[in-house]
Amino acid sequence: MNTAYNFLILFDHFISEGKSGKRLKKDGSNLRSSTLGRYVTTRNLLLRFSAMENFELRIKNFIPADIQLIKEEKAYWKGFYNSFSNYLYAQGCFDNYVGAQFKIIRTFFNYLKSEKGILTADIHKIFYIRTENIPIIVLSPDQLQFLINDKDFEKSLPVYLQNTKDIFVFGCTVGLRFSDLMKLNKKNLEPIDNSLHLRVRSIKTSTDTNIKLPDYAITIIKKYKKLRYLLPKLSNNRLNLNLKELCQKAGWTKEIGKMRERRGIFKSINIGGKIVRFCDLISSHTMRRTAITIMLSLGMPEIMVRKISGHTAFSKDFYRYVNYAQQFIDRETDKVFDHLKLPPQSEKNPGN
Repeated sequence: MNTAYNFLILFDHFISEGKSGKRLKKDGSNLRSSTLGRYVTTRNLLLRFSAMENFELRIKNFIPADIQLIKEEKAYWKGFYNSFSNYLYAQGCFDNYVGAQFKIIRTFFNYLKSEKGILTADIHKIFYIRTENIPIIVLSPDQLQFLINDKDFEKSLPVYLQNTKDIFVFGCTVGLRFSDLMKLNKKNLEPIDNSLHLRVRSIKTSTDTNIKLPDYAITIIKKYKKLRYLLPKLSNNRLNLNLKELCQKAGWTKEIGKMRERRGIFKSINIGGKIVRFCDLISSHTMRRTAITIMLSLGMPEIMVRKISGHTAFSKDFYRYVNYAQQFIDRETDKVFDHLKLPPQSEKNPGN
C-alpha cells in the first residue's frame, strides 16, 4: 500500500516547523532567517512551476516498498527534475541557483523521512546538485592601498561615496560578512595593550572573531563616532551600486568579461550589451574576499586567516581563496626566478 500526499502542503509544514523552532539544525540551534527565506523562495518557485507547466506535485509513501512502484516513482521524479530544471534555466538561472533549489528539495525529502516517517525510497538522491566555479573578484594590495592612502581621490568624491569608500576599506581589512559589518557598534571594540581590537560573533556561523585594527581602520571609525554604529548604515543593494560607481571613478574599468555556467556549459555574460568591466563585478562580497586573499597572499598562515574569517579547517569556500591567492604566489615566484635568468650578453657558462 502507498499513500499520496500534497507536496506543497508538506513543504509548508517543512517551513513552518523551521520557523517555530520545532525543526532544528543538527547542532540543535535554530534555523537562520536567511535559510528560511530561501525555503520560501523555493516553495514559491515550485508553486509557479506547477501552475505554468501543469505538473502535479505529490509525494508517495511506500509501505512496504514495491520494486515496480519505486521504478515508476523514479521515472516521475526524473521527469520532475528535468522539467523543473528546464523551467529554471528558461527563467535565466545559472547552475549555482538551480543546484541550490535542488539542494533544498533534497533537504525537504530528508525531513519527510526523519521527521514525518514518510518513506520515499531515497528517490531524491537522483537529483544532481550542479555548482559553478565562479572566479573570485578581489582588489589587489595596490588597489586597496590606493583607497586607503590617496587623499586627493577621497576629496574628489561626493560624501556618499566617501562613506562608501570607508565601509569598503574597513570591510576589506577585517573580512567580515556584510550582515556582521553593518551591525558593528562600540561594544565590539576592546582596548588591549595600547591597541584596539574588534570582537565579533558571526550572525551566520556563531563563530567569534578577534582582530587587531590598523591605524587607518581606527581613523575610519573615529570619523563616525557620533553614529549609533561604527560605520554608516547602507542596504546591501545601495552599497553594491555605490561600489561600482566608486571603482569606476578609481579608473578600474578594464574589460574582463564574465562567464557563468548553464548545464555545465560556460556562457559569456554582458551588461547592457557591453563587455563586463572590473568595476561592474565589485560588490559587498568583494570586501571579505579581498581581506582573506590579501592576508594569504602576504604570507599570513592559513590557520590564522581562518581564525579571523571564521572558516572551519576543511571549508571548501576557504580553499577557493587559497587557490586564488596562488596567483599572487606565482607572480612573486616569477620575480625570484627572473633574477636567475642571465641577460643575453652574459649567456656564457660562468665556469668557463
